[in-house]
Amino acid sequence: MSVNHAEGSDSSGRSNTGNLTAAPEEPGAAPAKGRGKAIGSLAAANAIDNSENSLINTFFPLIRDAFGLGLGALGIMASLSRFARMIAGPLWAMAADRFGRKKVLFIVTGLWGAWTAAAGLAPNFTTLLILYGIGVLGTVASEPITNGLLSDLFDDEQRGRAFGMVRSLGSLIGMGLGPAIALLANDPNGWRYGMFAMGGLSVLSGFAILIFVREPERRTAISEDPDVGRFRVADAVKLFKIPTIALLGGMLPLVTSLVLFTYFVTFMVDARGWGVPSAALLYSVLSGGMALSSLLGGFLGDWFVRRFGHKGRIMLMQIYLVAVSGMSVVALQIDWGKGIAVYVVMFLFGLIMLIGFSACVLPMVSAVAPKQLSATAFAVLFSLIQGGLAALLTLAMGFLGETLGLTQVMFYLVTVPYLLNAVYWFAFYKTYPKDVARQAERTAAVEAGTF
Repeated sequence: MSVNHAEGSDSSGRSNTGNLTAAPEEPGAAPAKGRGKAIGSLAAANAIDNSENSLINTFFPLIRDAFGLGLGALGIMASLSRFARMIAGPLWAMAADRFGRKKVLFIVTGLWGAWTAAAGLAPNFTTLLILYGIGVLGTVASEPITNGLLSDLFDDEQRGRAFGMVRSLGSLIGMGLGPAIALLANDPNGWRYGMFAMGGLSVLSGFAILIFVREPERRTAISEDPDVGRFRVADAVKLFKIPTIALLGGMLPLVTSLVLFTYFVTFMVDARGWGVPSAALLYSVLSGGMALSSLLGGFLGDWFVRRFGHKGRIMLMQIYLVAVSGMSVVALQIDWGKGIAVYVVMFLFGLIMLIGFSACVLPMVSAVAPKQLSATAFAVLFSLIQGGLAALLTLAMGFLGETLGLTQVMFYLVTVPYLLNAVYWFAFYKTYPKDVARQAERTAAVEAGTF
């Protein structure tokens, strides 16, 4: 992993203009040509996987009526994808390292969609739970594998934009898919048709990955060992000896936006009296803001680093967390009616919602984790830890919503945690710059053959 400076040149004299399609190539890295198609394919696959996961969120009012369920059932069904993320995410990462990331993405992000389509045939809630549960085992594979691919394809000065572009494109695609699929909610069996449609799109996305994504060879700038970068369970302990990684693991319980996304449509239906198609359209407006949020966050994060050094990402993260906390009060605690105002508010809410991860968290992991532990870092933090925490929060919110109402639950499980997280991030000022420097020293030593 080379250590370059933005707008300058690396140690070999190669120009580094900051252009994502013209990044300096490292030994064994994927060629710059075709990166745009790869980003587009990965973004589409992520968007379709996320849409498959959110089918239950969108269609739950219909499923509730079809099978006579309570709000707690939404918590159970939505938590399935979170538990799958925790358990299957690391397993898919290991499979990708063993058999090839592209091949595994083709199977579990693509062909696995047949299980989602089959869930549309479920005659009762138990069968739906089983088939949908199997389906979401595949939808959780793309994130940890894609993050590892992007880390190999782009250098440190470009990763913020690369992560941001994938998330932004994914959000844009999801923004179109959401209301289109939600139109099926006008039919009582619309949730079944939605399952069929998303399962088919998932299969198509797998073929797009097969055609357009070029996987880098396992050789890297720091080693020709094909085992470099593989996910290893034993390496998780080593990761948490890095203070920044340990702190990132500690802050994940306070990142509760996944709970908001799960309950948004049902919140608008139950607490604000919206219909399912209208609520899904409003969610697409929120997603439109999030699409720009990821892209904006990628550029902001890279600018903050150039302007304030490594502490810049920490500063931006704190600004972001306070902004999300405050905007959640404006968007979720005030009834804006059904006019233009609510669409403006939700778009602005989405506009800041994803800045933190693309601008700060993901690039920080790449900056402090040794190259050979990068896959492990992403899988442990965002599949194992965050997946498990999100599953428990999602499960709890369904039953708490029945008791307290979704409006109060949104305040205590979204607004308050984000504000607390902003305070928590003061701890990174002491650890993160030191960890970046240590990793740069390790990388330089390995490249020089002295490590």
